[in-house]
Amino acid sequence: MTKITQIPRADLDAVEVVETFLHAVQADDFTTVAAFADESLVWQNVGLPTLRGRDRIVRAMRAGEGRLEIQMRIRRIAADGGTVLVERTDAWIIGRVRMQLWVCGVFEVRHGQVVLWRDYFDYLTLARAAVRGLIGAVFPAVKKTF
Repeated sequence: MTKITQIPRADLDAVEVVETFLHAVQADDFTTVAAFADESLVWQNVGLPTLRGRDRIVRAMRAGEGRLEIQMRIRRIAADGGTVLVERTDAWIIGRVRMQLWVCGVFEVRHGQVVLWRDYFDYLTLARAAVRGLIGAVFPAVKKTF
């Protein structure tokens, strides 16, 4: 995926900040991710350990570079001030295995930067996506795509 390196601009609203941030995550554009992330960013995948701090989060993302591809399709996005709700379909791709599932994210944006990223998804759906992804690696006709 093409890198989109951007820097935060004061004229971006909260929705534009979150869209740019997510596109950067998807593109492994860590320069833009870091630019749009507050230094005290909190990343929560509900039910998993919380990551705190922009540098730690960007390091964690870089650890998957070249091994994990993430594709996101935003289905709905709405904002109330600096709070943005994003309903999306994510695909996590490792080699020939593609796990696709519904995710709901809540973002808090302040001064053009993301300070909170909290994702919710169903673990049973994730387990089903993993099984379907493994089967799809062997039988491509089963592979689910957006």
